[in-house]
Amino acid sequence: MNTPSSHRDRTLGLWLGVLGVAIFAVTLPATRLATGTSEQPQLSPWFVTVGRAALAGLLSAVFLLATRSPRPQPQQWRHLGWAVLGNALGYPLLLAFALRSVTASHAAVVTALLPLVTAAVAALVLHQRARLGFWLFAVLGSLLVVAFSLLRGWQQGHGLFSLEAADALLVGAVVAASVGYIHGARITPALGAERVICWVCLMALPVSLPATLWLWPSHPVAPSAWGGFLYVGVFSMWAGFFAWYRGLALGGALRVSQTQLLQPFLSILAAALLLGESLDLVTLGFAVAVVATVVAGKRFS
Repeated sequence: MNTPSSHRDRTLGLWLGVLGVAIFAVTLPATRLATGTSEQPQLSPWFVTVGRAALAGLLSAVFLLATRSPRPQPQQWRHLGWAVLGNALGYPLLLAFALRSVTASHAAVVTALLPLVTAAVAALVLHQRARLGFWLFAVLGSLLVVAFSLLRGWQQGHGLFSLEAADALLVGAVVAASVGYIHGARITPALGAERVICWVCLMALPVSLPATLWLWPSHPVAPSAWGGFLYVGVFSMWAGFFAWYRGLALGGALRVSQTQLLQPFLSILAAALLLGESLDLVTLGFAVAVVATVVAGKRFS
């Protein structure tokens, strides 16, 4: 029988997981706010990428100093380096470029594959065995994303077999994030969950801070774009991980990780509220289908 304290911990962990997923879900519309569109550009994708990493890096430096965190061990630096490339640079840069061309709701469908791709990368990088059913659902989910992109391209007059160019960037962003997650996860038990993201952001700071100052915009930028930039720097890149990792620790990784299935739908809702994007039934339908493949695939992983 569960004790009241352990039950409270699990309940708190679940809600922290939901909070973390909600924070990450707003990343898509917030990034689009920051970058603008190809017709009405705001902050450059390069500036948004290095700027959010620099802002999170400065916050991480304060946290690591305040908590007197020990330095990572020599064998941990390589994994942190991969996490920097995947989570601090690759994912946000590719996402920022893609969101200048497609809506945040569109991106939510493609990035819904992230849990499945992360499991696939774990199987390949960590040599973990996955059953045939997992790979079949992984292929099915990928085919659904391709079909969605083809449909969107056709609806916009690009031809029946014309893929959205931005979807290649979104797929690259998903792969980059997955690689970063796997390498970060490998050292989380030894280093501590919150400290992993802090060291990742701090490692990027010698590059991200000078690059931010160098790329600082000289043209007028809308306040909403600066608001989106601050969000992805403070919450998407930093504070969201505190809620997410703490939720996983308190509530159990298997149980809390299921809250990720809410993320594409929360992103679509946030895009409607922040950007005025329509709640398109086709987009919602594909999001449901992709999430269903993720649910089924994880049962075989």
